[in-house]
Amino acid sequence: MSEHIIPARVYYVIFAILMVCTYLTWQIAYFDLGAFNSVAALAIAIFKAVLVILFFMHVKYSPRLTWVVVIGGVFWLGILLTLTMGDYLTRGWRT
Repeated sequence: MSEHIIPARVYYVIFAILMVCTYLTWQIAYFDLGAFNSVAALAIAIFKAVLVILFFMHVKYSPRLTWVVVIGGVFWLGILLTLTMGDYLTRGWRT
């Protein structure tokens, strides 16, 4: 089995991008975007998670079976979040 060798420079660039995104998340907390504060922070968090999965977990250069497992995990997370939000939104909360 041959491994794909990634130069160390790629890891440093990805690390720098992750640090910039962390700084952006911190800065977004100081701006009043209304309901979009959470959306912006989650979008940055998803971008960071994708970078970590692709490069630091070596999924980008992995076989198709690894991609299937990752996609299955994301699909399962979507099911759990949908069921949780379905329960949360249909409860009769007292004011």
